[in-house]
Amino acid sequence: MLKADALVLLVKSLSKTEKRVFRTNRKKTDYSVLFDIIDTEDNISSQELKVKFEAQRKNANFNVAVTYLYKLLLDTLLALRENQDSYYALFNKVLKARILFEKSLFEDAFEMLDDVKREAGERENNYVLLYALRLELEWLLFINLPDISETELVNKHFQVNEVLKNIRKINEQSSLYELLKHRIIYKGNIRSQKQKETLNDLVISEMSMIMSSNPDSFETKKLHQLFQSNYLIGVGDYKSALQSFYELNRLFETNKHLWANPPFYYLSVLEGILDNLRSIKKYDRMPYFIEQLKKIQGFPSGFQTNVTALIFLYELFPLLDKGDFPASKQLMEQYSELLSGKPDDLSLTRQAEISLYTSLIYIGLQNFKAAQKALMNVIICGKSFYTFPLYRTIRLVNLIIQYQAGNFDIIRFESRSIKRELSKTEKAYRVERLMLNFLNKPKEKIFLVQREKAWQKIEPELADLRNDVYENQLLKLFDFTAWIESQMCKIPLSDAFHY
Repeated sequence: MLKADALVLLVKSLSKTEKRVFRTNRKKTDYSVLFDIIDTEDNISSQELKVKFEAQRKNANFNVAVTYLYKLLLDTLLALRENQDSYYALFNKVLKARILFEKSLFEDAFEMLDDVKREAGERENNYVLLYALRLELEWLLFINLPDISETELVNKHFQVNEVLKNIRKINEQSSLYELLKHRIIYKGNIRSQKQKETLNDLVISEMSMIMSSNPDSFETKKLHQLFQSNYLIGVGDYKSALQSFYELNRLFETNKHLWANPPFYYLSVLEGILDNLRSIKKYDRMPYFIEQLKKIQGFPSGFQTNVTALIFLYELFPLLDKGDFPASKQLMEQYSELLSGKPDDLSLTRQAEISLYTSLIYIGLQNFKAAQKALMNVIICGKSFYTFPLYRTIRLVNLIIQYQAGNFDIIRFESRSIKRELSKTEKAYRVERLMLNFLNKPKEKIFLVQREKAWQKIEPELADLRNDVYENQLLKLFDFTAWIESQMCKIPLSDAFHY
């Protein structure tokens, strides 16, 4: 990605707080002018940015300003993260200790390193702890190991080896979880005893890993519950999987001292749990975890707005996935003030999700003008969103709107663009190709006397797609097969959902 394109995406991803901090005490310079242009323009390409910048700063070098602003923004974000996340703060302390040592302030350097080791141990940050322990040994050697006995030195070596063992075990445990997720994603849930046996190697390895690991380690417990819950979902034991989810949530609730500030990782864990429950259609189990989201309070407004957006989405999905569009619209109206009033506080991913699902609600209600308006910001500002996997789905939904309006010239043009993109993808979804073929057939050719015959031909393919675990990763976002069925059978979209 070009540096200027990356800079535009970075500026657009900043929260109001981050922008305010960056602007504080800034004079009007080349890079501040560049920042303001990007921030005020809704949709700007790198080439347009260059033209506008050079018009305002005639003697400035565009590439130099881009590089400097990019670096300055990263420095600003890093400084903010130091006050929010212990991971950043600990590494910053290590760097300060190194400066003290380089300036021959040995006593202060070792004292700061001791603080790092203590805090890293308390927060179970093995990577920082390992680096601090090794740095201490290097420094001691550099000053000829003063006032340290052989026993003390050997003990320090022992500490390093213990941390290395913990890191290795956690890495092995993470590898097992990643392999499990890969097998479930690409091979699907287990439907027979023989298929279940294909996971036995991972299960046995994971159990032996737990027995040999530190039983009190937060990371070990977290990975174990993640592995267990996903394995149990894979084999269809949803009741036990739910218990693992509860255990995972309790683990985080009882270890709040390990949370970042704001608790980004805990938020992602809750989102992962809710996403899994949505995938297996256990909507009745979602309210408990939505309540856990609602308990996350007292953090900066930008973070809280994203929490609110997540609550809205997972309250919406049980309604939307069942085709209850009137109830979905009612819920959307309840959250409209909270979400539409602070779009800059939402991450780009959340903005894209909310635009997509708002549009789908209006499609279900056959209000295609409102559906188009909901997607307009994402479509127009495509350069800010095109790297997201969700963007291609948004383009397909936009084609549905164009199809309903009879804009087949637009459909053909956009379809060619999407097909070129699909040709570069090793494994595109079959649903996408089916949708593009369907959308490029004029309505009058579909709904003739042969409509029923055409439906009998396509129905088995739709059923096959619904049962394909890989295709369900896309169908979970929106059931495109239901939309095709509604068009072929001339029934309301809400009546075509299979849940």
